[in-house]
Amino acid sequence: MEQRISLITLGVADLPRARAFYESLGWRGQQVEETVFFQAGGLAFVLWHEDDLADDVGLKRNPRHGFRGVALAQNVRSSEDVDAVVAAARSAGADIVRPPAETFYGGYAAYFTDPDGHAWEIAYNPGFPLAADGSLTIPDFG
Repeated sequence: MEQRISLITLGVADLPRARAFYESLGWRGQQVEETVFFQAGGLAFVLWHEDDLADDVGLKRNPRHGFRGVALAQNVRSSEDVDAVVAAARSAGADIVRPPAETFYGGYAAYFTDPDGHAWEIAYNPGFPLAADGSLTIPDFG
């Protein structure tokens, strides 16, 4: 198996609401039948109704409550970028669950949740420099 992720799909309660939230952050999606696809660098980010996603996976849907055990993250180029993304998320209706602050690793980060409770970290990490296209390469920790 290749070490690669091609798509991340979030199960959402209300597809139009979820699409509007992400588009208010500046993302541009394309709806295909009952899903919305966003190009996110070298992978696709997909919104699909949570019941349909559960059926596709073949698992019973568990009602949302609390942390789901998954966090999505977007690294940015500066502390100011963290503040700007968090401000945009707040304006879009996100719940800011951890305001921007200095981190133990010498960076600056915050967390918000989207309208369906999916956690997003927005982080500036000087140890993880971004390429011109925004891609991240994990440094050699050896």
